[in-house]
Amino acid sequence: MLTRRGIVIFASLVVLSAIGLTVHQTQKVTPDFLGKLVPSKVSNKGQGGQEVKDIGQDGQANKGNPGQPCDTDIEWLAGVDIKYPISYAQREIVVRPTSGVERASLTKVDDTLFPQAEQLLVDKKSHLELRDCQQQPLILEVPDTPITPMDAFRMHFGIATTLERLEDSTPMIMRWLAHTGAKLFVIAIKPEGGKAPTSKQLAFRQKELRKRGMDVTLLPPLKKGQLYTETYFSLAKVMYTHRTEEALWFVLMDDDTFFPSMRSLLKMLEKYNPDKEYWIGAVSEIWWSVARYGMMAFGGAGIFLSRALAARIDEVYDICITEMHPAAGGDERVMRCVYGHTETKLTNEPALHQMDVFGDLSGVYESGRLPLSLHHWKGGDYPVDKMSLVSNICGDCFLQRWQFGDDTVLTNGYSIAMYPEGELANGLDFTKAEETWDSHTVEDSVNPGTWHSLSPSRPRLVLDKEKIQYRLLESATVDGGIRQSYIHKGKEEGDTDKLLVLYWRREDQAAASTNSTQPE
Repeated sequence: MLTRRGIVIFASLVVLSAIGLTVHQTQKVTPDFLGKLVPSKVSNKGQGGQEVKDIGQDGQANKGNPGQPCDTDIEWLAGVDIKYPISYAQREIVVRPTSGVERASLTKVDDTLFPQAEQLLVDKKSHLELRDCQQQPLILEVPDTPITPMDAFRMHFGIATTLERLEDSTPMIMRWLAHTGAKLFVIAIKPEGGKAPTSKQLAFRQKELRKRGMDVTLLPPLKKGQLYTETYFSLAKVMYTHRTEEALWFVLMDDDTFFPSMRSLLKMLEKYNPDKEYWIGAVSEIWWSVARYGMMAFGGAGIFLSRALAARIDEVYDICITEMHPAAGGDERVMRCVYGHTETKLTNEPALHQMDVFGDLSGVYESGRLPLSLHHWKGGDYPVDKMSLVSNICGDCFLQRWQFGDDTVLTNGYSIAMYPEGELANGLDFTKAEETWDSHTVEDSVNPGTWHSLSPSRPRLVLDKEKIQYRLLESATVDGGIRQSYIHKGKEEGDTDKLLVLYWRREDQAAASTNSTQPE
């Protein structure tokens, strides 16, 4: 009998070669990751009237450069949470920034994401020898948006949190704040049952954060013994007191608030005059919270105060503090101060997300809608820093959807979904978000729970029957590109974990890489 150390674990690998399809072809094949090829019809029709863009119609847009290396590095699999044996497929995607191309709700591609499969058995080594050395990348056109950090020096952000939670949040904060010129003010509060951080600790942490390209200022609370909710409200005063001359917008947020696109955030604010009193935010996605708290900017989505309104709150700050009920939350305190001492009303921006819905949030993330903010990612199921990493390659392509043929939809950074029972060909309406989240009904209310926030929506599909979902497992920077791996875990004994891997590069990077491999 072999010892455990002597056993060679084999992974069942499906290695893909990209075969471009023309509009004259009527069939394609898609792998079922068990070695069998399943034919399905190609459909280029839009569904439900949603915004759809077709690419690859001339048979040339998806033509890639042959001559890719014959081996692929799989050493990284050692650090991935999978069980062997596995089914494995990979594809390279080259993004082409194109002037005039806009982000659509759903872009249809006249190609398959994983076109042709060959079944191989390989041992668990660091490199896999590919049989097909002419693998061609899939070319996708994306909007020609900057991938360099945006200039956001007119923005001030504020968080009240502990040093420990700040450290946990730093990778996510870096994704949107680093090298933008925006300022972040952090009021460092005492952890429950612990001691308040010393000035030396604050100075050290501030220095470390600034080394990472973030303009962060750490401060103690304005008063000792302050309630957290009062400290949160005081962010408005702290930011305004320490403002720069150029500051136009002041943003109160939680330590688990994430902004996927600074560019889109700035574009949203361009609609508003900062010298008028604006209180911009989003109500909760669930109607119960709106019925309970009213038209309030919920803090996790981000509370945006124009320069004019921040100045007004600073004037009446002491009055607002004395008027507050001790049980009022931080964002509720902002609401009470605004409604009590100004004529300003909430400007609701629904793309800002409090993320108060519970359960499976796939319907939100797979909706094709670019969120301006996300919240509650600290639960572990939504690693937004990894999910959004692909933005380094294709700008605002995070959570953008592409449909391949009539059975596969990629939601970039979140999932690859396959529809084996023909839901796409039968007209599944992708303008509507799938209701995967838990129900949040309110008694005697016409609103069933999320009409005001997540509509239009459609009933959820049956997982592993009507919809086979591969969720993002990991994402990493590799040779200037981005590697994403999506996993569908085996549900029953004998089922294998199935891993789909995408390698993303920009066209100029891909060309440089190809040229560097040519003989001199």
